[in-house]
Amino acid sequence: MKKHSTAAATAVVLMGSVFGGAALAADPAPATPAAPAAPSLDDVLTSTGLTVTGYVAASYYHSNGYSDFHQFDIEHDTFQLDQTALTVAYQPKEGFGALVNIAAGEDMRVLNGAEQGTGPTGNTFDVVQAFVQYAGGPVTVIAGKYVTLAGAEVIAPTGNVNFSRSLLFFAEPLTHTGIRATYAVSDTLSIIGGVNNGWNTTSTSYGSKTGEVGVAFTPNKIFALTAQAYIGKVPGFDAQRTLVDFVGTYNATESLTFVLSYDWGKQEQHGDGLPDLKWNGVAAYANYAINDQWRVSLRAEYLDDKGDVPSGVAFVTGTPQKLKEATVTFGYDPIKNFEVRFEARYDKSDKDTFRRAITDETTFYANSQTGFAVQGIYKFGTT
Repeated sequence: MKKHSTAAATAVVLMGSVFGGAALAADPAPATPAAPAAPSLDDVLTSTGLTVTGYVAASYYHSNGYSDFHQFDIEHDTFQLDQTALTVAYQPKEGFGALVNIAAGEDMRVLNGAEQGTGPTGNTFDVVQAFVQYAGGPVTVIAGKYVTLAGAEVIAPTGNVNFSRSLLFFAEPLTHTGIRATYAVSDTLSIIGGVNNGWNTTSTSYGSKTGEVGVAFTPNKIFALTAQAYIGKVPGFDAQRTLVDFVGTYNATESLTFVLSYDWGKQEQHGDGLPDLKWNGVAAYANYAINDQWRVSLRAEYLDDKGDVPSGVAFVTGTPQKLKEATVTFGYDPIKNFEVRFEARYDKSDKDTFRRAITDETTFYANSQTGFAVQGIYKFGTT
């Protein structure tokens, strides 16, 4: 009797275990719900209409002289932080908005000097742009400080295809402080007008202002043309200054682009009977994407800084001369947001105006200059 009772009990336990396990498998305990994913910073900014972008650009530059006619690469054998910049913008298609663009680095020494009417300063920080904006229908108005309309090249290295800036860039304004209105006549044509303190000047008690006018025409994805002019008196010159600038872009293929830029300028001199200081120049660019990672950019240009030959004074370079330069730049993108640039440049003049220093006490001038550069640029931010 005992053996049968034990066997029966064992069978009951086994059956309970099997059916109990099956019941548990068929009816599991409810799982804890997963916490919702937190929105990314990009998502938050996009939902508010804000954009935040920036870059860091650093380089090594070497030349056999000092680049007195280059806008930014003015030293001749140095590692440097060219620029690090941050731009925060809220620019809706309708209503009020604003943009702030700050930058630091060696290039800002030059920009600060231009704004103060001096040579490079010791200040490596600058508010490159800061303006309020109102958009209503086809009209957009900005007021504050903003970059110039003139030229094919810009202050930010991310907007250029070469490391060094052109001779024309050296002859053009960098920023303006005032008010600018843009009227979109159509999807392909815009007209721009504004009134500024002058060239680069952030504030002044000087009564006369500089007017700007511009036209941007983009009939299709292949061709684009901009024309702009500046005219007016500026602080330090009680005489009129004029600049006329044209930039044409032709996208021959998805990989090949040509750009042509032309400038004509005139600066009246103080005093009666003195001739105007005039200059003109042209720069041509060819940009070819070899593949997804490599590209090559060529630039050739000519600047005739006519000036006043009898007095030996010229507006752009200080000396009447004819300058030429040729530049080749290779760009390599190992990843989407980073580029390395390798550049070689040759400048030539009909005068001995390129400054070379043998020692701290000895300086002489030559009629040509060569330079080499390596630059790295990393970009970040929302789109």
